[in-house]
Amino acid sequence: MAKYLFIYHGGTKPSNPADVKKVMDAWGAWFGSMGAAVIDGGNPVGKSSTVKSDGSIANDGGANPVSGYTLIEAPNLDEAHKKARACPILESGGSIEIAEAIDM
Repeated sequence: MAKYLFIYHGGTKPSNPADVKKVMDAWGAWFGSMGAAVIDGGNPVGKSSTVKSDGSIANDGGANPVSGYTLIEAPNLDEAHKKARACPILESGGSIEIAEAIDM
């Protein structure tokens, strides 16, 4: 079975405790719906920086900074897409970049 990295971009953060609970419950339900396919549920991430080929550092996170990640298993990319389409980040305006993790 292939491994896929879900890289989250954007999304809005809830502003009050009731909305935080609602969002966390939605993420919990989504992870639960994928069962054993979830290898690493991941985490949100802070502001990113980039080390460029010349050694310089860019501290802006780029045009579409990462906001979190998850690692799953799926039989193919189409199934990974199917799982991603149910992710709560999409409801808050975010997007998901998907890449196969290649075993070396």
